[in-house]
Amino acid sequence: MLYKCFEIESLMNRAGTERVPFLFGLDFEMEDGFFIENPMLQNEILFEVEGVGNYNNMSCSDTPHITHANKLELFPEDYSTYKKRFDIVMEGLSRGDSYLANLTIRTPISTSLSLIDIFKCSSSPYKLYVPHRFVCFSPECFVKIDEGVISTYPMKGTIDADIANSEQIILNDEKEKSEHNTIVDLLRNDLSRVAWDVVVKRFRYIDRVNSSRGSLLQVSSEIVGTLGNSYLNEVGSVIFKLLPAGSVSGAPKDATIDIIRKAEQQTRGFYTGVAGYFDGESLNSFVLIRFIERENSELYFRSGGGITAMSVAENEYREAIQKVYLPF
Repeated sequence: MLYKCFEIESLMNRAGTERVPFLFGLDFEMEDGFFIENPMLQNEILFEVEGVGNYNNMSCSDTPHITHANKLELFPEDYSTYKKRFDIVMEGLSRGDSYLANLTIRTPISTSLSLIDIFKCSSSPYKLYVPHRFVCFSPECFVKIDEGVISTYPMKGTIDADIANSEQIILNDEKEKSEHNTIVDLLRNDLSRVAWDVVVKRFRYIDRVNSSRGSLLQVSSEIVGTLGNSYLNEVGSVIFKLLPAGSVSGAPKDATIDIIRKAEQQTRGFYTGVAGYFDGESLNSFVLIRFIERENSELYFRSGGGITAMSVAENEYREAIQKVYLPF
């Protein structure tokens, strides 16, 4: 079940060739991951991918202690600590080493809920639970592969939905425009590494994400391309050529990742990695964001956002904290 990432690529290719369903997960550093053939037949690692999953016998109603009154307490790092990380990223941007970098933080949290409670009650298109390690309730697709077409849906730009005229504000914000344009350009180029006829099908549309702390609006785009006839035989290689996910690293990737490591001063592990399910014909994968991990007896929520030369530290700090929520 647990493998090194280089092993998982070949396992995915073999399963794709044989049309065997599988579930996979890869960490951000491209070191470790998991691979499970016929994942519907096991119930250790639980998942749901846009309504398809292996936990149909579970529901939030099975856990009557879960109510909207369950509180999530946050203990975020102070602004001065975040500002030091932010300044390291800005130095890299000012040198021209990067023009978009995703900066993340690790926030200690407290809740009366267990990781499995959160998994069962989360309202999210993509969910993953690895016992005693983490739960993820991601709104963001990585790529879909279906009938020879590959598609991706980058999300960049977040605002509190309760703010008056929030949709107009986020769509007209110059910093958010620049960040979104950059990630769309990066992912269009990424898809061009594995596909042809790559086009932006939809540009900067609004998604609403509901949470225990209110609603958020997020700006997304849709990019599609055409794969070769033998794409299922190399489905693992296709995925690996696109990693790490551009929306949670930056552009250009290699130089930006160096900046991220210097600023964050810790590994991300599975946070901002990718996971997905192949049903024997099509693959649907997602970015591991909206992520709570357990370390010893403590819980940590990982969150972040894209930094450009126009970013303001206070705003980015506030956005990273705003993304700490339970999707109930």
